[in-house]
Amino acid sequence: MEAKDAVKEIVKEKYGQAALRVTAGGSSCCGASTKLECCSVDPITSNLYDAAQTGEIPEEAVLASLGCGNPTALAELNAGEIVLDLGSGGGIDVLLSARRVGPTGKAYGLDMTDEMLALARENQRRAGIANVEFLKGEIENIPLPDNSVDVIISNCVINLSADKDCVLREAFRVLKPGGRFAVSDVVVRGEVPEQIRRSMEMWVGCIAGALQDDGYIAKLKQAGFDSIDIEPTRVYSVEDARQFLTGEGIDVDAIAPEVDQKFMSAFIRAAKPAAKDCCGRRAL
Repeated sequence: MEAKDAVKEIVKEKYGQAALRVTAGGSSCCGASTKLECCSVDPITSNLYDAAQTGEIPEEAVLASLGCGNPTALAELNAGEIVLDLGSGGGIDVLLSARRVGPTGKAYGLDMTDEMLALARENQRRAGIANVEFLKGEIENIPLPDNSVDVIISNCVINLSADKDCVLREAFRVLKPGGRFAVSDVVVRGEVPEQIRRSMEMWVGCIAGALQDDGYIAKLKQAGFDSIDIEPTRVYSVEDARQFLTGEGIDVDAIAPEVDQKFMSAFIRAAKPAAKDCCGRRAL
């Protein structure tokens, strides 16, 4: 099995198990616990959604969230727009987006895990939201036509892909001219020794490895995007990961200068250039 396929299978198994735990009355992040508060100690997944948002959707959609940010709070979504969530999981960001774009808009969720798709569709049914469609597929091969969506969102999923260039090319393809890329993801600032990086990625949950911030920008540019911006939303200290790293046999105090404040959740914005008229000017 190739390395890319191995990563994909690990991700699929992890997220399938998370969905089954939620379906059985547990939480994706806290074993068998059924309380939302149980995740509040996690510096990555805690307190991403406010009470007004979580009150709009089924609790199971919140419990199934394995994200590192809240793209629906930061993305500019307008009535009538078509939104695509890459790696939609239990559907929390899809359902919130659908409410934002209203009945004249639509929100797609794309996921490769059958268990998550089943959970997301049940959450949609419970929420009574009609302008949503969940698709089975991979973010490296999006099952939508060219120039078909206004906004792409994602919540800590692109870092899980072993072929991020392909993901970004596909995102660019399906966006309409002038469309927006607005995702939450884990990003690394500066150099981190490989052994320590692997341990930090295990803690963060980024199986395939987070990109460095300048590398993310370069890949977006190569895919064709412009107006690129990376906004840190949570910066992780070595203390956040102390317990995990100590359990891995790592001297936390010794590595602190090489790790502290280098891993972060970030909101990443970019745009597909607008179409041009016959004279080469950007069409309005």
